[in-house]
Amino acid sequence: MATASFDTARRAGSAVPAIEKTPEFRPEADAPLPGRRTSLVGLTRADLKARLLAVGVPEREGRMRSGQIWHWLNVRGARAFDEMTNVGKGLKALLAEHYTLDRPEVVSQQVSRDGTRKWLLRMAPTGAHDHNRGAEIECVYIPGPDRGTLCVSSQVGCTLTCSFCHTGTQRLVRNLSAAEIVSQLIVARDELGDFVGQMPSRDANGEAGRLVTNIVFMGMGEPLYNLDNVIDAVGVMSDQEGLGLSRRRITVSTSGVVPQMRRLGEEAHAMLAISLHAVRDDLRDELVPLNRKYPIADLLDACRRYPGLNNARRITFEYVMLKGVNDSDADARELVRLLKGIPAKINLIPFNPWPGSRYECSDWERIERFSEIVFNAGYASPVRTPRGRDILAACGQLKSETEKLRARARLMLEEGMAERMYAGGDED
Repeated sequence: MATASFDTARRAGSAVPAIEKTPEFRPEADAPLPGRRTSLVGLTRADLKARLLAVGVPEREGRMRSGQIWHWLNVRGARAFDEMTNVGKGLKALLAEHYTLDRPEVVSQQVSRDGTRKWLLRMAPTGAHDHNRGAEIECVYIPGPDRGTLCVSSQVGCTLTCSFCHTGTQRLVRNLSAAEIVSQLIVARDELGDFVGQMPSRDANGEAGRLVTNIVFMGMGEPLYNLDNVIDAVGVMSDQEGLGLSRRRITVSTSGVVPQMRRLGEEAHAMLAISLHAVRDDLRDELVPLNRKYPIADLLDACRRYPGLNNARRITFEYVMLKGVNDSDADARELVRLLKGIPAKINLIPFNPWPGSRYECSDWERIERFSEIVFNAGYASPVRTPRGRDILAACGQLKSETEKLRARARLMLEEGMAERMYAGGDED
């Protein structure tokens, strides 16, 4: 039985280039647990072909057969090998013996009053890093009048500890594999009925009325600390004979991992977003601690050199509005000065509160004044409408349910200990 992880074998020893080596860091997903079959969902073309060869499909047939299966997985959304009508019975039986078409488990779905959907997804357990229980991540779908945006995660947890971000309070467990990243799009299309043939109002190519039109890597984790897998995932998502998204509709957001930015542009050809949030190094050191390693001047220099940057492929600078912290007129004017010469859009994000946060959202009048200064300087400065706040699905609010429960248990334990200490006085 072929159960080895081709992704892991192919990248042995270099899964996460230039990663910040923190005590909590864990590598990407291992091979599946003994006795579990590997899923073919979300694989790159090369990895899918490799898996066919591994179970005895002749080399001369591998490309054709992998192309057929690729179509069924990524265009038709097949959930069982028996659905593949142009694949021989013998090959389907062989594949079913060794592999599955399993997706991540949808543990829960929450639907906001504004139509935003948040899925808690549990990945297949992969060994010691998951403690025999599948890692959990959150994924969000945001419907709009002219687009449908899927916000995907690239890591289980995060290592950056940005002080305004809920996800940053969850320890980093491991990277997601490329297949696990792509599987978030597969699950979304499953849940929304967004594969070809599932909605009769669409044309034969499935293009009309597609529900998921845009991808943003703005969920859990820092994408550039999982760059190999992010690049592969973007390649699978943008394959025009498969999932079919335009690379210009795929945006990768980073907090500023400067050494990896050029490679992202050269190999993924994705749109770039920068989580900036401050115009002074001392403040950004607090809000985005990564700034201590890659300060604002270095980050903006890397932005100016980003491959393919032009007025049609602008960089989006994300700026969360924190009351009394970074929202003054002077901050707005300094932001304009810093970005001079960079084809850019400035996305102002009203702070989304979460339990335990010490920040407040700027008043609406202050946000409008900040936006006016930026707009009058010649930059598009849309204010992001908060979506999914009521289900903690908005920007900076994502966190897996397991970590929420653990945090709640720790709080209850601490409160219980405090009560016992108070009841016991100074006797101990």
